Amino acid sequence: MIIEPRMRGFICLTAHPKGCEQNVINQINYIKSKGAINGPKKVLVIGASTGFGLASRITSAFGAGAATIGVYFEKPPKEGKTASPGWYNTAAFEAEAQKAGLYAKSINGDAFSNEVKTQTIDLIKADLGQIDLVIYSLASPVRTNPKTGITHRSVLKPIGGTFTDKTVDFHTGIVSEVSIEPANEEEIENTVAVMGGEDWEMWIDALKEAGVLADGFTTVAYSYIGPAVTEAVYRKGTIGRAKDHLEATAFTITDKLKDINGKGYVSVNKALVTQASSAIPVIPLYISLLYKIMKAEGIHEGCIEQIQRLYQDRLYTGATVPVDEKGRIRIDDWEMREDVQNRVVELWKDATTETLPAIGDLAGYKTDFLNLFGFDIAGVDYQADVNEVVDIPGLVEAEA
Repeated sequence: MIIEPRMRGFICLTAHPKGCEQNVINQINYIKSKGAINGPKKVLVIGASTGFGLASRITSAFGAGAATIGVYFEKPPKEGKTASPGWYNTAAFEAEAQKAGLYAKSINGDAFSNEVKTQTIDLIKADLGQIDLVIYSLASPVRTNPKTGITHRSVLKPIGGTFTDKTVDFHTGIVSEVSIEPANEEEIENTVAVMGGEDWEMWIDALKEAGVLADGFTTVAYSYIGPAVTEAVYRKGTIGRAKDHLEATAFTITDKLKDINGKGYVSVNKALVTQASSAIPVIPLYISLLYKIMKAEGIHEGCIEQIQRLYQDRLYTGATVPVDEKGRIRIDDWEMREDVQNRVVELWKDATTETLPAIGDLAGYKTDFLNLFGFDIAGVDYQADVNEVVDIPGLVEAEA
C-alpha cells in the first residue's frame, strides 16, 4: 500500500515501515561513526521501541556490542492497517542486530504487569544469565498497578493555580494563548502513580530477587527539568511531581543494590520532540525557539546524540559518574546553558504567529515529529508501494 501521514491532533495515525527502518539505520550509523564504547554487555531496555529507549538500545548494541532485550507495548500491523511506529522501529533494529551477529529479542506487552516482568526474567535466565544494565524509559499515560488492580491516568496540569501562557499549534504555526486549570490532589497522585518511580522499583526488585542482576549492575531512568518558561506546566506541575518521585526512587534503588555494588541513576535529558512532549502546551513553542538557538550554536542533539554522549561521557568513562547536587546525571547541560536560556527568554517575548517562522525552527519541529512515524526521512520513496505487514525477528509473544 501507499502510506501517507494521517494526523489527528497531536497523533499521527499511520507509520511508514521503510521510513522507520531508515530512521533506525541512520541512528545505528551515527553510533558506529562515534567509535566503540567500553560499556554494558547484557542490557534490558524497558520502553525500548521509540525515543530515548530506542536510542539506548541502539547505543548499547552498536556502541558497546551488547546483547539486548527490549520490552514495549506496540500495536502490530494488520493487512491494510499500519503498525505503530515502535513496532517498525523494533523490527528494523532487531533485523540489523541479527545481521551484525548481536543477540536481540523482545517482549511486546504491558510492562507494568507482573506477567511481563516474570516472562522477561525467564528470558534473561534462559538466554543471558544476568544483565549489567537496565534502562527504564516508559512513556505511558495509563498504568494499572499489579498489586492493587487500580488503573491510574496521568494528567498534564499545573499545581496550585491556573496557568496561562503562549503556545503554538505546530501543524498550523498559529501562536495563541492557552490556559490550563490546576490539578486536584487525586490527579496529582494518579500522575505520580503512572509516571513516578514505583514501577521502576518494582522491576529492579523483581530482577534482583530472581538473581539476574550482575555485580556492579547499573540502572538508569530518564527525566527532564527544563527552563523557567515551562516550569509551571512541567517541572512544577503534575509531571514534575512524578519526576520528583522518580528521582527519589534512584536513591532507594541504590540502597537496595549495595550488596551487589549496584547503582540507580536518573539522567536529566534535553527537550526533544516526542509524541508525549507534543501534547504538552507551551513545550512545542519552547522547543522551536530552543532548536533555532542550539542549531545556530552547533550544539543541537536528537535522542541518539544525547544517549551516545550519556554513555560515552558520563556512564562509561571508567571514572566516577558525575552528578549534580541532587545526584542526577545532567545531559541537558547544553540546553540549560545560561546564554542559551537567556536567548530563549528574549525570543519568547517576541514570539507571535507572524514572527515565529523567522525566530524559531518550527519547520525542524515538524520534521522531527514526522520522523517519529517514519515520514519525511531522506532517501525513502514515499510514492512506492510498501508492505505494511512486517514481522519482528526476535519477538517473544507476551503471555496472557
